[in-house]
Amino acid sequence: MGLRSFLHRLTAPKPSHRSVDAPVKLVCVVNQSLKMGKGKIAAQVGHASVQAFLNAGVTHPSEVEVWLASGQKKICLKTPEAKDFDALQKEARRLDVPTHLVHDAGHTQIPAGSQTVLALGPFDETVLDELTGHLKLL
Repeated sequence: MGLRSFLHRLTAPKPSHRSVDAPVKLVCVVNQSLKMGKGKIAAQVGHASVQAFLNAGVTHPSEVEVWLASGQKKICLKTPEAKDFDALQKEARRLDVPTHLVHDAGHTQIPAGSQTVLALGPFDETVLDELTGHLKLL
């Protein structure tokens, strides 16, 4: 078995019978108050995206199936402060949107435990747009 097949077997969601007809995307919201450099933001968004994908594979496999089959659409937005993550997470949970909040380990630019990126999804694009439509692109 090749590496690609092995990785697919590990990460592919189990087929489900629930149908998802809407476009699906993943949204990463970056905390701008930390003044992270471009490389740090890229790393934190990477952490958020991968963990959100893995978590959603367990909790929302139908959405992950659609997301994988449609090009894994992602978007990065920004918020001025970490306190905004609380309201976004609360509303996301109410709407059954999977979330993952990254807390930095503190090895480089920012203090340990800092909330850097909130990932939302993969989930219905319309729902995510309603949830994050007030935020600006990164």
